Amino acid sequence: MKRLILTLALALAVAPGLTFAQEGEKKAGEHATEAHEKKEEGSLEIWKWVNFLLLAGGLGYMIGKNAGPFFASRSASIRKDMEDSLQRRQEAEARAAEVDRRLASLESQISTLRAESDRELKTGAERISRQTAEDIAKIQAHASQEISSAGKQARSELKRYSAELAMGLAEQKVRARMTPGTQDALVDSFVRDLK
Repeated sequence: MKRLILTLALALAVAPGLTFAQEGEKKAGEHATEAHEKKEEGSLEIWKWVNFLLLAGGLGYMIGKNAGPFFASRSASIRKDMEDSLQRRQEAEARAAEVDRRLASLESQISTLRAESDRELKTGAERISRQTAEDIAKIQAHASQEISSAGKQARSELKRYSAELAMGLAEQKVRARMTPGTQDALVDSFVRDLK
């Protein structure tokens, strides 16, 4: 590439000198006007080509100098972006697989939680049932003691009432049988017993 550019530059440098040399020779010979116009057209044509070659060479040099590193950095950037995209895709796939795994285990976790809650519900129901049975037994024992106590108190009151009633009947019978003569005999018998 550099050789091509150097060759173009050398050709461009030599071409004007050759053109000027040719012009000098023609002027020396003083050709006709027509030959002169052809010469000017030819030299303009050459200058156009020289300018084109200089422009093309300069552009080629600039492109050759800057295009390689530009395209290399661009390729590296694209490669890096592709690697990043691949890595992100793999991470996304890993996350999706993790979510799928969690969803798959979610069903078993739900069934485990349901079984555990059923077990706790049964255990709680049994505990409440036992507690209720114990409370009922305590209430029955307390009621039985109360009934027994009330029965004893009622029997005691009944005995006292029957004793009072018996005493009252006995007193009535004694008073009904008691005459003044019987009273005197009892008093005499009591006094004798004292002596």
